[in-house]
Amino acid sequence: MGGIGYNRDNPGALFYENIMMGVQLIQEGYLQGLEKFVALGTICAYPKFTPVPLNEDDLWNGYPEETNAPYGLAKKMMLVQSQAYRQQYGFNSIFLLPVNLYGPGDNFNPQSSHVIPSLIKKCFDAKRRGEKEIVAWGTGSVTREFFYVEDAAEAIILAMENYNKSEPVNIGAGFEISIRDLTEMIVELTCFTGKISWDATQPDGQPRRMLDTTRARNKFGFQAKTGLREGLQKTIAWYEGNYFREQSITTTLLPK
Repeated sequence: MGGIGYNRDNPGALFYENIMMGVQLIQEGYLQGLEKFVALGTICAYPKFTPVPLNEDDLWNGYPEETNAPYGLAKKMMLVQSQAYRQQYGFNSIFLLPVNLYGPGDNFNPQSSHVIPSLIKKCFDAKRRGEKEIVAWGTGSVTREFFYVEDAAEAIILAMENYNKSEPVNIGAGFEISIRDLTEMIVELTCFTGKISWDATQPDGQPRRMLDTTRARNKFGFQAKTGLREGLQKTIAWYEGNYFREQSITTTLLPK
């Protein structure tokens, strides 16, 4: 998996690898007699133009946003397989739809990272180099919902322990923020004082994303606890500690 650029450049690999992982894992889980299988889908499975907040009942009402479609459809096949195996074999497989995850330990590789780790890295790199500008992709007008990793772990455990039906369930924080506002918040929290430039030649992706999380709350009592600002502060603190540690190690290992 990866951000918009990675999805755009690797549609075939993302489709093949994700669909084969899902198919084989569910099949082997059934053959081995697993008591329960928890399948994690993706918000990229939703149609490009879906009423917001995104409700599970709208999952099949259109084609996904083009840059994410191969990945999103491959993951969505796990829902089809889960429901088919429950119907034919009585296999207890459930399907969760997490929104965009972030947090400590995220992927900060600029070739494949998502928007939050990408922006954090850009701000730290610009500060280290003394640069006065960072470039963000798109127009900044699209919206996203972001789900802190510890909240996501809690949601998955609650579903594993308490949910046993075929219907897909959204798990998320239940809010949306524009990419422009997100970028300004990250710039503030990383103490980068330079300019933000927007590269409108790069894709924005899906116009809006925010989940309806009513089903998760009603079916297994999940509600996210971590606000975006708090989650970003924890993520930035983790990256800052690891970033400078990595820089120190790299500097030490460089030939004299």
